[in-house]
Amino acid sequence: MHSLWHLSTFLTFTCSILFCLHYYIWARLIRDMGLAAPWRGRLTVLLALLGFLIPLGLFSSRFAPRPVAGPVMDVVYTWLGMAFFLTVLLALADLVKLLVVILPGKVLGKPLDPDRRRFLALLSGGLVLLGDAGVSAAGLLGATAGALQVKKVRVALRKLPAALEGYRIVQISDVHVGPILGRDFVEAVVERVNGLQPDLIAITGDLVDGTVAQLEEQTAPLKALRAKDGAFFTTGNHEYYTGDVDEWLSWLSAAGIRPLRNERVLIRGGFELAGTDDRTARGPGHGEDIPKALQGRDPGKPLVLMAHQPKSFFQAAELGVDLQLSGHTHGGQIYPFTYLVALFQPYVAGLYQRGDSQIYVSRGTGTWGPPMRLGAPAEITEIELVRG
Repeated sequence: MHSLWHLSTFLTFTCSILFCLHYYIWARLIRDMGLAAPWRGRLTVLLALLGFLIPLGLFSSRFAPRPVAGPVMDVVYTWLGMAFFLTVLLALADLVKLLVVILPGKVLGKPLDPDRRRFLALLSGGLVLLGDAGVSAAGLLGATAGALQVKKVRVALRKLPAALEGYRIVQISDVHVGPILGRDFVEAVVERVNGLQPDLIAITGDLVDGTVAQLEEQTAPLKALRAKDGAFFTTGNHEYYTGDVDEWLSWLSAAGIRPLRNERVLIRGGFELAGTDDRTARGPGHGEDIPKALQGRDPGKPLVLMAHQPKSFFQAAELGVDLQLSGHTHGGQIYPFTYLVALFQPYVAGLYQRGDSQIYVSRGTGTWGPPMRLGAPAEITEIELVRG
């Protein structure tokens, strides 16, 4: 009953936001532009259909096989990205019109006549549509495997032994293999990671958006990941959305990728690597427990913690973790959505310090929602540990 209430609340809130967004687009691009009757009706129906497809697609993608869900979600998520850009651009156009035309006209006692109002609606609407096409195309290109960046980061750890100077951890995060990103993208990521010849691979959650039965073929290339000291994984919130988290943990173990669940391992006798369940994890045997992961640690060795969400860093820093590796934020993924993410996340992307502890937040390797990246390139992170 409690989960049903949460689901109904989420759906009500989401559908309300989607209705307001689509009504605004309709009012500005269909009603105000004064389109002829046949086109006005057809475009209204099309816009309503696209809006209805979003919650329907999100719901059906959880149950439909990937060959069916993939094409539907391509349309749904691409439109969602385009609608976001349309809303931002329309709001900017309305702000300019208000400051440059409407307010000065009222001050001078010259209100807009209907013909001039329609001309401005046509002009601003046309410019917004052109702008939306441009930024959407750029966003789609920015989310392809070809646009994936290898970001090199150097992190100084005070207790790192000289023998491990220059040790390289390659981090991937938030790949979101699912209805949109599939086997081809995973193969490209694996090839890039292996080409870096890492000492260790850290996968910091949100690897999949679906069940093992749906995505086993799509994730199979992960079995080819290679690193001198192995590949490790911690869960993200999306692994729990699938309802299949234990099956994924078993699948990853069989694929040679070790899950770290509130536990740690010693790497080359020089530093400790710990990992925790996602902070939102629920269910028997699941849940974030950083103190458990650190219990009995060697204080003379640096400790690197894999934790999906940056918010875990507050407790991790208090407990003396030297470096936390996180993802979750996607770096905002689509500008200017970055500013909204920053309202809820203390660390959005990059390297930060809190006392003697540091955190690196990846912008993510894949995408979720719109298959777009704008102003927040996807990354594979090569982290070089140095003494300092």
